[in-house]
Amino acid sequence: MEPVEKISISQDKKDDTINVIENALILTDDKALKTALEAIHPADFSDQLEQLPPMQRAELVERAPDLISGDVLTELEDEVVEDILPLLESQQIADAITELDHNDATQILEEMEETQRADVLGALPLEDRTAFEDTLTFDDETIGRLMQREFVAAPEFWTVGDTIDHMRETGGALPELFFNIYVIDAAFKPLGYVPLSKLMREGREVKLADLMTDELVTITQDQDQEEAAYLFEKYNLISAPVVNVQGRLVGTMTVDDIIEIIQDENKEDILALAGVSDAGLTDTAVSTVKSRAPWLFVNLLTAVLASLVIAQFDYAISKVVALAVLMPIVASMGGNAGTQALAVAVRALAERDLTSQTAWRAVRREAIAAFMIGIIFAAVLALIAYVWFGDQKLALAAFLAMIINHVFAGLAGILIPLGLKRVGADPAVASSVFVTTVTDVIGFLAFLGFAVLILF
Repeated sequence: MEPVEKISISQDKKDDTINVIENALILTDDKALKTALEAIHPADFSDQLEQLPPMQRAELVERAPDLISGDVLTELEDEVVEDILPLLESQQIADAITELDHNDATQILEEMEETQRADVLGALPLEDRTAFEDTLTFDDETIGRLMQREFVAAPEFWTVGDTIDHMRETGGALPELFFNIYVIDAAFKPLGYVPLSKLMREGREVKLADLMTDELVTITQDQDQEEAAYLFEKYNLISAPVVNVQGRLVGTMTVDDIIEIIQDENKEDILALAGVSDAGLTDTAVSTVKSRAPWLFVNLLTAVLASLVIAQFDYAISKVVALAVLMPIVASMGGNAGTQALAVAVRALAERDLTSQTAWRAVRREAIAAFMIGIIFAAVLALIAYVWFGDQKLALAAFLAMIINHVFAGLAGILIPLGLKRVGADPAVASSVFVTTVTDVIGFLAFLGFAVLILF
């Protein structure tokens, strides 16, 4: 029987794919169901499987479990994998992950309940089971958990011919995708690398020691994934060797895995700045409320603090109603300015552009920029206040308060994430709450304080 060619689906036809799956589920013959769907490319199949309601997804897995291959599982969102895995037999999962690279298989094992994970590991060959158990001892988001254990290494005295012959003889053990041949010493420590493209251009008698590049950037097993992604970006790497505490070569990281890490880290930072978590396809309204309510409660407390500042000037507001009209403008403009400075600072920290050496220069830049922007919009607000209410003193109070709040907003936007980074906290998670508090409190205090001093 000829293998079925996998069909990749263009973007404009993806909506039709889910109709193919739904129409196939109507078929009463399970064999016909499998035949109707097995030609879809795993990436497109998993894409549309995620969109199915849980009941239909469970029915599909129950009727045609063979369609849930390792390639499909690696493409699915984590929460969907969690739903599907309990529906599959342990032996099927074991067979599926043995076809995958070690790092992809590890991600699937991570989503299992402990009992099922033990059953799946028990169904694996001893060598694979030992490797996975070792990987799972590392913390989440470290390179030891994420690295690919399959790689190609050769001693420096080997020739190009020796290396090619070795790869041909052990073809089944080679990683699915690799770019470099790592040159190692007798202690299995990496000395350099030879790009595969360079190896294929040279004659068989040329030694690897004469070809290798010895400017090697290595990654350690306990290194955080964000640190590794930074090294890839900084040194324009395609792959990098992973070493253990003794410096021995134990794995590799490739650019395709790093791209996924960068996307995850960027998404995490963006969501953290808003104080929310990702709402997955399987999340319920209750779980969404649980993830968002705590930060909203913190915001409520900061709003109460700002209201207490306003309450101290209630007598002034009751006499000059215009104060109540203008003070939200001062506070909101400061909040927006602070958010801009905060977004730039958090991004600079993530890219290692904002360090202890460059911090003072960045703070000075933000202070000067905030002062200049404050003057511009202070003049605009003062003009609006004067035209609207015909009161020069009120316009002056608005002018001064706008400048003060912008300066504090700019400084808070950069100093708060720097301070949180110094104490070991994640600047993206907590900074926005503190910046909002500063801009609200300073905005109301500056405007109402100047108004009392000038008007009364």
